[in-house]
Amino acid sequence: MRRYGKHTDEDDIRARPNRKGNRPRTNIRPKHEDAAEGMVLTVDRGRLTCLVEDRTIFAMKARELGRKAAVVGDRVALVGDLSGKKDTLARIVRIEDRSSVLRRTADDDDPFERVVVANADQLAIVTALADPEPRPRLIDRCLVAAYDGGLTPLLVMTKSDLAPPDELLELYGDLEIPYVVTSREELAAGEAARRVQEHLDGKITAFVGHSGVGKTTLVNALVPTDRRRTTGHVNAVTGRGRHTTTSALALPLADDGGWVVDTPGVRSFGLAHVDPSRVIHAFPDLEPGTADCPRACSHDEPDCALDEWVAEGHADPARLYSLRRLLATRDRKEGD
Repeated sequence: MRRYGKHTDEDDIRARPNRKGNRPRTNIRPKHEDAAEGMVLTVDRGRLTCLVEDRTIFAMKARELGRKAAVVGDRVALVGDLSGKKDTLARIVRIEDRSSVLRRTADDDDPFERVVVANADQLAIVTALADPEPRPRLIDRCLVAAYDGGLTPLLVMTKSDLAPPDELLELYGDLEIPYVVTSREELAAGEAARRVQEHLDGKITAFVGHSGVGKTTLVNALVPTDRRRTTGHVNAVTGRGRHTTTSALALPLADDGGWVVDTPGVRSFGLAHVDPSRVIHAFPDLEPGTADCPRACSHDEPDCALDEWVAEGHADPARLYSLRRLLATRDRKEGD
């Protein structure tokens, strides 16, 4: 018969078995001070390919990282088997702080943001001048994402043999964005890759663009030793191409220390994650003029101090127009 209360002794207590073992839990995590440094090259269904020194290895995220995910471009710390041999697997135990982040959402109503690439220096926005037609609203959205994430934009215009670049250059001239104009003949001859590479040396550059603009073809020309990605056929009627890049992939440029990151073709670029107040940082000639703006100013309202700032000659009116056009893209659909 069991006794309870003050008459209870140790024979009356039955310990509940611990199905996971009797080892006590602890919140103390190992520091992994001897972990190797690496860079994430691509992610495929939870398995990451990383570069450690001169070796390519496969790795999984350690459970202790929780929900934090590593993406292409991340600098990570790895432990375990770092030999890179077949059927070996290392563990990512730490994700280092990021210098920049390119993010997007599926659409403007989607609260879930997706990090496309980390630690990139610039974003190359690739657009065809024809076949398919340019989509300025998509370009605007990519620009906003670049400015918000800390990347410098680069505009790459392809297929100039089918249409001139003048109209597009006039639209973005006031933003002072560096650009390269290429033709199909220059791409085939290697001249396009040479001129684009002048903007890539020593930098990590993410390439983005919708299907059919020649993005992956250009990346293949920049990194001729990697032909894992094949280009797809572009429909002559709709101008739409088959998506040929299914996951982001970092590829090294020859001898200069630079990297290109080929990203999947996009049909939309949601900006639900973007705080419009950060876009002004990309306009250093206008930013000082916001000091007298009302609190939470959208920079496109009657009391905005930027109108007076520009009227006093501190900045070009075209720059203010460009800022407001970019800010409006967050609240405007691409087809508007």
